[in-house]
Amino acid sequence: MSKKITQTAGREQLGSFSPMFAHLNDDVLFGEVWNEQAIDVKTKCIITVVSLMASGITDSSLTYHLQNAKAHGVTKQEIAAIITHAAMYVGWPKGWAVFRLAKDVWNETEQATTEKDTYANSIFFPIGEPNPYGEYFVGQSYLAPVSTEQIPIYNVTFEPACRNNWHIHHAKSGGGQMLICVGGRGYYQQWGEQAVELTAGSVINIPANVKHWHGAAPDSWFSHLAIEIQGEDGSTQWCEPVSDGDYSKLK
Repeated sequence: MSKKITQTAGREQLGSFSPMFAHLNDDVLFGEVWNEQAIDVKTKCIITVVSLMASGITDSSLTYHLQNAKAHGVTKQEIAAIITHAAMYVGWPKGWAVFRLAKDVWNETEQATTEKDTYANSIFFPIGEPNPYGEYFVGQSYLAPVSTEQIPIYNVTFEPACRNNWHIHHAKSGGGQMLICVGGRGYYQQWGEQAVELTAGSVINIPANVKHWHGAAPDSWFSHLAIEIQGEDGSTQWCEPVSDGDYSKLK
């Protein structure tokens, strides 16, 4: 049986002003509901964080519940996936707001021994393992699953100067891809257009059947979330690498 949850904040802050509210907060909500055994405390922590996020509450109460979630076993990788998943339903700005708080709570920086370690400590999402699609990249890239249910989301990380080949996400209808940049500096380019610089917070919507590439700047690591948009008869066609001459023109 887990340790009993207790709370005294209601009486400490509102005991003389509203004894009834203090009683309901300390004795009913935390004394009874949080200690009910049908759902484990870790799950209750997750439900509470998502409920507050959905309500748009990002004050100290959410910080408390994020800290409580961490204390009851929610890992950095899990909270990243939870917030990302919930943002798809309750709103992207709410996701950004909660991530700003969560980054402070899960500030688990480890001693950096390599450039990769240093960069990994600077972003919220994991870097993952060497990319199994590496044959379609120039340079080293990494792939980490963030969500594998409903809407697959992967964090793709590029070492400096790494980029993927020109490619096309085909679909008869729908389809395409969304990139949400989460760290470092990189570029996105559609065929026949100028390259666009990407930094954390940049969002790129890639229509289906458009030839394009994306990757890191020559002097920076770079990471983005890759979200595949569902479409009819979707497939990816990998084409030629981005030429060194064209890439060298980027700063």
